[in-house]
Amino acid sequence: MGRMRIVIALSAAMALAACSTPLTTREKGALAGGAIGAGAGAAIGSASGNAGTGALIGAGVGAVSGA
Repeated sequence: MGRMRIVIALSAAMALAACSTPLTTREKGALAGGAIGAGAGAAIGSASGNAGTGALIGAGVGAVSGA
């Protein structure tokens, strides 16, 4: 439970820090690619019983290819 609170606090801090300036086109592409990749990875991963792993891999690949 303690680890989850740390993860949530760090995620919130990063989200707030990211809002300090408008997103560039490259950052928007990485965000969109990550979201699309996570969705596709979760869908593909759920077929093999590993939706979480598929979402993580898909988000990483999508973010890199979207940037």
